[in-house]
Amino acid sequence: MNTTTSIPTLSGARPLIGHAAELTRDPLGLFRRGHREHGSMFRLRLPLKDTVVLLGTEHNKLAFDETDHKLSIRTAYPFFLRMFSPDFYFFAPYDEYKRQRQVVLPRFQGRQLDTYVAIMEREAKAFMDDLGDSGEFAIPDAFGPLIMRVAAHAFLGERFAETTTDWFGEFRRFSEGADFVTPGWLPAPHLLRSRAAGKRIRERLQRIVDKRRAREGDGEDFMDHFVKAEYEDGTPVPDDILIHLIIMLVWAGHETTTGQISWGLIDLLRHPGELERVREELGGIPQAMNAKDVRRLAHLDRCLHESERLHPVAPMMVRSAVEPMEVDGREIPTGTMVMLSPAMTHRLEEEFPAPEAYRPDRYVEEPEQLRRLIGFGGGLHRCLGMRFAYLEMTVVLARLLQRYEFTLLDEDPQPITGQGAKWPETSRVAYHLR
Repeated sequence: MNTTTSIPTLSGARPLIGHAAELTRDPLGLFRRGHREHGSMFRLRLPLKDTVVLLGTEHNKLAFDETDHKLSIRTAYPFFLRMFSPDFYFFAPYDEYKRQRQVVLPRFQGRQLDTYVAIMEREAKAFMDDLGDSGEFAIPDAFGPLIMRVAAHAFLGERFAETTTDWFGEFRRFSEGADFVTPGWLPAPHLLRSRAAGKRIRERLQRIVDKRRAREGDGEDFMDHFVKAEYEDGTPVPDDILIHLIIMLVWAGHETTTGQISWGLIDLLRHPGELERVREELGGIPQAMNAKDVRRLAHLDRCLHESERLHPVAPMMVRSAVEPMEVDGREIPTGTMVMLSPAMTHRLEEEFPAPEAYRPDRYVEEPEQLRRLIGFGGGLHRCLGMRFAYLEMTVVLARLLQRYEFTLLDEDPQPITGQGAKWPETSRVAYHLR
């Protein structure tokens, strides 16, 4: 078996910081360069981290299959340990993770989805009522609060949603802590903002939980059930876990979806032929949709998946090797960071022919391409909320495109820089009634 010296190292590492600045500034450009130089496996130099990048569907499958075995999420994301806690969800021991997952899983199953669609319809209507007949708004700035309200209302009840209208900024500051490169002990301003926001969010949520326990509702609000949540063995879920589950549901429910719905609208406006096909499809939907009606919007769904392919909001995923691991005849030793790149894998010619083209019909021509997408992760740890996110994006865009004509005023938005989710930079659209 070869040693890690046989895994080629990407050129251009700078003294001390290695490839860290380039990874922060332009991760897709970095991975493109690595693929040109060395193919589907190469090393990066990062401060205090031996890092191997794996590209391509087969490498993705291997990494997802080995997660919780030779690879670990828990040790790969030290910043999430700071943002949450060492015994929470992905970062807890495997059996504890499964217990916590079962607390959340029922919220994404069965007839619950029709309830969510009704909430999405209601919030989309309120959003359009605020827009009026014509005007301008900025993507993704306008979508962010809407997506957060849907997540809060759907998962935690209308009364909770009504208290979160001023929390969008707090969660954006909290998100700044998702920094893979900056050491956590540095007093960097963005890390300090994240910690302060996290503390305020946890304190406010604890007050809401305490108040709900003291004065129960009618039992229809999910929060009434959530504050009394138990594991399958009847053990009450501790308050710190409950608080972090609330944060995860609301935060994850808006962070990825806001970026993906923003790219979805931008891509449709840049491809009027595909937009016209979507509008033709919308002619057959009822005034009030359920989950089955949403699933009939097959071309809009394909368009959204194509935006996920071209603009995955999470440009990279990381695992940590907890045992030696052989990949393609080369050894990845214990302690190595293993990095996957949806952004680069989604643009490999051998995986997605004409990879730079926006071609939603590729998923009809070759359905296997749909299963290669990893914008929402993969394996056991694939995002539980992916189905919810696609329902939400489809409902909101369907109603907006039914009601308005849009003009993209900033024609070529780019992903924002930095370590966070790759939302598009602020882009303005003009709209008027159809």
